[in-house]
Amino acid sequence: MSDVSIHISKKIFNPVYVPYLDCMIRTQIFFGGSSAGKTIFVADRCVIDILGGNRNYLIIRNTAKTIRSSVFNEIKKAITKLKVESLFKINKTEMTITCVNGYQILFSGLDDAEKLKGVTPEKGVITDIWVEESTEIKRDDYKKLNKRLRGLVGGKDQVAKRITLSFNPIMRSHWIFKEFFTNWVEGETEYHDDSISILKTTHKDNRFLSQADHDELENEKDKYYHEVYTLGNWGVLGGLIYTNWKIADLSKIKNTFGTYYNGLDFGYSNDQTAAGRQAIKGKNLYILDEMIYELGLMNNLIAAKLLPAIHKEYIRCDNEPKSIAELRGYGINALAAKKGPGSVNFGIQYLKQFNIIIDKSCQNAINEIQQYQWKKNKDGETINEPVKKNDHFMDQIRYALNDRIFEKKEEEVYTASGLGIF
Repeated sequence: MSDVSIHISKKIFNPVYVPYLDCMIRTQIFFGGSSAGKTIFVADRCVIDILGGNRNYLIIRNTAKTIRSSVFNEIKKAITKLKVESLFKINKTEMTITCVNGYQILFSGLDDAEKLKGVTPEKGVITDIWVEESTEIKRDDYKKLNKRLRGLVGGKDQVAKRITLSFNPIMRSHWIFKEFFTNWVEGETEYHDDSISILKTTHKDNRFLSQADHDELENEKDKYYHEVYTLGNWGVLGGLIYTNWKIADLSKIKNTFGTYYNGLDFGYSNDQTAAGRQAIKGKNLYILDEMIYELGLMNNLIAAKLLPAIHKEYIRCDNEPKSIAELRGYGINALAAKKGPGSVNFGIQYLKQFNIIIDKSCQNAINEIQQYQWKKNKDGETINEPVKKNDHFMDQIRYALNDRIFEKKEEEVYTASGLGIF
């Protein structure tokens, strides 16, 4: 069996994406504003392509642990929406999805180089690579992925290979903007030539959103976030709060610290619950682990995820007494962080004295810190107040270091080079 014959009504798609169901241009870019339906469409197309036979997908994110709660779930939802559950076998442990015709959807993070090298479908070859949240990856990683797609597939009926990038734009200094948008015309929504296809969409293109969803995006007050997440434009970011940070591989030293600082910012439906693990040596603040960064977690699930990581260690939490009491009931040594007028800025100024070193696996921390910025007033002047947007991991860092921030505890000085990471 090479393909599966089913009928899928085009009414289930947002009309703007329908022309791209059969697009075979080598490089395809779907970008734009938040809640535009980009990821949902590419997930739907992926499932349809696999059903059609002779295609295998490799779906990539920068780190493997971000895949399960994002694009892996989107593919599962697409299978359900298309009512083809009986035609797919889903291996949740290995994160592989196999169609009855033998073709597969495989998943991998760029942080697991050995696994990525060995990713091979059971039947045929990889024909499609989809990089979700493409702004997270480096240009060199893209080039290596692209090399995996050289050549054609098939005998008489050749099958073209494709690489698809999907993302919300961030800054114009990003390599994707420099690499692919040289011929892009501002104000347009599409660009095509023989080798590349670009489609820009926003929430206005998504007819499946509620009016409240549309209104929330339209009412965004911060200029940068309105440009990027409402209008889908490449932004120019100013007033960054933290510039004293870098990314490093901390895997060799994660278990060498005497004291760890655990923090938790509660969220639920619209905001992520974020929990992190930090350590300090001298003037270096190490962001070691993202223990949690998810939507929709009840407190029992939060506790279940925290216990294996922190055991009996304390964790400083956003000041929600009921949630803290529940966590303590589940065996978590949860404490409320001190809050009050000026506490956010006081904490930020404390953190600015450190060299912040983020483990390469902490993708959400990296995403947040590179866009964490000060608000601007109506005259465009920066004011001493952070933008309350995509700041959940940033908040948990301050909570985690709450005792140090307010007690100014001193520790012995160690250098980063002495820890062997530079």
